[in-house]
Amino acid sequence: MAKNTEKNKEVAEKYAIIQTGGKQYQAIEGKTIAIEKIEGDAGTKLEFKDVLLRKTAEGIQIGKPHLEGAVKASIVKQMRGPKVIVFKFKRRKKVRVKKGHRQSMTVVRIESI
Repeated sequence: MAKNTEKNKEVAEKYAIIQTGGKQYQAIEGKTIAIEKIEGDAGTKLEFKDVLLRKTAEGIQIGKPHLEGAVKASIVKQMRGPKVIVFKFKRRKKVRVKKGHRQSMTVVRIESI
């Protein structure tokens, strides 16, 4: 069990916080993350230039507001997220509205930080 803990610690030694689609994501080399939809097919190379924070063996760098350099990634697939149900009702008025939608998402693999 100790080996698994050490392995997870090694993975978290180097990461970056990127901003895309108005949200912030933690990018770890070799991992995949699901982000808001970005146009492109599977295999397309991407660069995220809005790097807010970068942690490496040398230390932590914080951008004011962004850092130089970019996080490189590639698109794995385009997909849709889970269904979100929106239910509105007004008591004693017989008003009930049920709507739902699925958000489009892009799964990307982080290649380098």
